[in-house]
Amino acid sequence: MEFITLEIIPFIKNHLLLSLGWIVLFIAIIVLTIKSKLSKVQIINNVQAIHMINKQNAVIIDIRSADSFKKGHVTESYNILPIDIKNESAKSIEKFKEIPIILIDENGLSSVGIGESLVKQGFLHVHALKDGIAGWNGENLPLVRK
Repeated sequence: MEFITLEIIPFIKNHLLLSLGWIVLFIAIIVLTIKSKLSKVQIINNVQAIHMINKQNAVIIDIRSADSFKKGHVTESYNILPIDIKNESAKSIEKFKEIPIILIDENGLSSVGIGESLVKQGFLHVHALKDGIAGWNGENLPLVRK
């Protein structure tokens, strides 16, 4: 243990920026892990999503741009922009507050944050599709193209 302590202190002194970077990265990982564990938005995979669509009549909300939506989307999904959800102006989905909702974005990175907005607005069962439409398409699952 003494050897490790003797080596770490000079390393930190000689590589201050690198050491600070690692500390910031470590703290960020801890914060993001805790935040995801406390989130009311569940991240689900494609199999879980298909099960929820078929067995629980889950509603799919695609939060990508209208152009991306036209290039390919999950059957019977609603295209609603994130700004409309954040501004609480997406009145077409108000009727789904007690029904499971699956949010789909491009790659699974922004849907959890948008899901948190829906939870704050009173939606009870909000889910985010892991890997978004890219993951869905990657598994050759069906898409509607307009």
